[in-house]
Amino acid sequence: MMEIAAEAYRYVLENQQRFVEAVQDHLRLSFTALLIGLVICIPLGIVCAKKQKIAGTVMSAVNSLRVIPSLAILVIILPLLGTGFIPALVALTVLACPPILINTYLGFRGIDPAVIEAAQGMGMDERQILRKVEFPLAMPLVIAGSKTAAVEVIASATLAAFIGGGGLGTYIVNGLGMYNFPMLLVGAVPVAILAILSEVCFAGIERLVIRHQRD
Repeated sequence: MMEIAAEAYRYVLENQQRFVEAVQDHLRLSFTALLIGLVICIPLGIVCAKKQKIAGTVMSAVNSLRVIPSLAILVIILPLLGTGFIPALVALTVLACPPILINTYLGFRGIDPAVIEAAQGMGMDERQILRKVEFPLAMPLVIAGSKTAAVEVIASATLAAFIGGGGLGTYIVNGLGMYNFPMLLVGAVPVAILAILSEVCFAGIERLVIRHQRD
């Protein structure tokens, strides 16, 4: 095992530029998908929390997406959008949406109505209540959903290599195809590290938000 790890390390040293480009592609793909998921799902989660008539339909549709494997999403999108960065981005965005939307919905639905009534009694309008009361209270759950989405997207972005999306998954696919375990490690280890780092970062942000609320 040590020999395989040493060989993988030598490969990275000998192909630094290619490796760095793969890491950059992986991060760009992952965080773009996460950003799009946040932009779409946080407002949609707030709307669902406030309008129960559409909540059931939207949440059922989103929950159904969670049972579809990541690779299956790529296969479904492949005939529609072809190969490359964009299809991989669409597939990863679909993967990122459920945890963000569900946690946003639960965060806003879980706010005590008495808190809202107290804010209204102080003369706040709907926008002020959303910005100053609801959003801060729901933020820990929103961040928790974002953390889950980030880890899932970074891990699943390796599958983008199957449709030409690039990233670290290229090393994993090539390593498996050629039974080249050092090359497999070149892709797998950085992905694991990136996933762990993203979880640690979001967990730190979550703790800061909770601590700020208590203060």
